[in-house]
Amino acid sequence: MCPGLSQHETIKKQQQDVLGFLEANKIEFEEKDIAANEENRKWMRENVPEDRRPASGNPLPPRLFNDSRYLGDYEAFFEARENNAVYAFLGLTAPPGSKEAEALAKQQA
Repeated sequence: MCPGLSQHETIKKQQQDVLGFLEANKIEFEEKDIAANEENRKWMRENVPEDRRPASGNPLPPRLFNDSRYLGDYEAFFEARENNAVYAFLGLTAPPGSKEAEALAKQQA
């Protein structure tokens, strides 16, 4: 959690960070509001793997999925972004010219 922020403010900041990245990189996504929609809340609880759930309570957003395949939480997204591996994390092909595509090309050379 971010120092000085409430849990709600931290979640909101993390969600904005993820959405901002996806929008800036023109990555299609569907946002599911779990606060106002019980079906979405139930879907998330059912699709977050047992070993990725908190010890108590429900998994908190943001959680990322590719269709119904669980990808990870904000920390996993942040780490992937820091390592220029966010497209791989999302299960997508990095666009030509991106830092991630260039890093992959160097690894394969």
